[in-house]
Amino acid sequence: MPSKRQIMVGNVPVGGGAPVAVQTMTKTETANHAQTLAQIHRVAEAGADIVRCAVPRVQDVEALRDHILPNSPIPIIADIHFNHTLAIKAMEAGVHCIRINPGNIGGPDKVAEVVAKAKEHNVPMRIGVNSGSLPKHLHELEFENPVEALVQAAVEFVDLMHRLDFDNFKVSMKSTNVPNTIASNRLLAEKIDHPLHLGITEAGTKWTGSLKSAVGLGTLLADGIGDTIRISLSTFHAEEEVKVGWEILKALKLRERGPVLIACPTCGRLQFDMDSVVAEVEQRLQAYPDPIEVSILGCAVNGIGEARHADFGITGAKDAGMIFSKGEPLKKVPTDRLVDELFAEIDRYYESDKTIVRDAAAAAEARAWLAENEDLEAMTPERLAAIEAEKAKASGGGQDVLDALAVTKSGGVDESSSPTAGRRFSRA
Repeated sequence: MPSKRQIMVGNVPVGGGAPVAVQTMTKTETANHAQTLAQIHRVAEAGADIVRCAVPRVQDVEALRDHILPNSPIPIIADIHFNHTLAIKAMEAGVHCIRINPGNIGGPDKVAEVVAKAKEHNVPMRIGVNSGSLPKHLHELEFENPVEALVQAAVEFVDLMHRLDFDNFKVSMKSTNVPNTIASNRLLAEKIDHPLHLGITEAGTKWTGSLKSAVGLGTLLADGIGDTIRISLSTFHAEEEVKVGWEILKALKLRERGPVLIACPTCGRLQFDMDSVVAEVEQRLQAYPDPIEVSILGCAVNGIGEARHADFGITGAKDAGMIFSKGEPLKKVPTDRLVDELFAEIDRYYESDKTIVRDAAAAAEARAWLAENEDLEAMTPERLAAIEAEKAKASGGGQDVLDALAVTKSGGVDESSSPTAGRRFSRA
């Protein structure tokens, strides 16, 4: 269930129905304020709402105070471990939030000192629970039931905060194990109403880490659990974490930012170099801030029906293709002009105050081309709908869809990563 409470991390609301915030963490030495600030600006441009900086030394606090905080475009969280005095100094320096693990900060008395300073400066806290750093008294339980151990640690920390009369905090509970992360956060969401920060800790490389994060965080977010997210990838480019986080939120329709690209997976029907087309379209779409949907389809079987909802799209064949919008043809163009003509139509749309500009003659030519190139044996959504309607009319309604299907069924990319061998086209 969504958290009922809300905290403010700088000017970013977290919890209580606010949009899910995207976080990341700088990869630089915080004391190197020039490099750290440069990375913060990059992640902010990529869409980060909040950024966390490691603070293992006093000079890191000084860099935050003197250089980073005055110049950061987004709120800063100070990441503190082991040394509670650094948490106090960071709050005095003006950070917007601090992250601590009560299990490794020095015991309840030290936690109480940190809480007192947080109250004084009205600084929210993130209470972090990780599978690799649970309190000693839970180590045995961790071997027997790691999910229960995580939840118990989190509940104990929350109870400690409540005893200290402090509720300006969010909770994170992470594991390298995706099923355990899902199960433990589901249980914790039933027990507390504080905001939850989600992540798969030490998820891995951009490839494996993105997949694990999408599965774990996507499952929880689809359940309505989670108020902030961080994708933990083994990369020095923190902006890549932000991009993955946004793609997860966009896929679940939780937030919108920039265009959405739809592309078919290709098959033996493909007759043009769709790989290069998709790569170029994806790159050029980065210049457009609006959440428009653009679809790239490899043949007339999938287009237009599979992407009737797309704002703009391409469906292609060997020597020519078609540009379409909202399920209606716009123009037929040579294959080597598909991308340029697509963006010409997108630009015309914006120049016309977001109005689709249609030329009747060009649209008619495109419609005729589509009819000529359509696979007459393929079950397109349009043909399926027509067959269903015809069968329902003939039988008086209630004709099984499977019966209808049976009536017509019969017998710029690196070549090494996406080869054309065995395809119906070659890459010049």
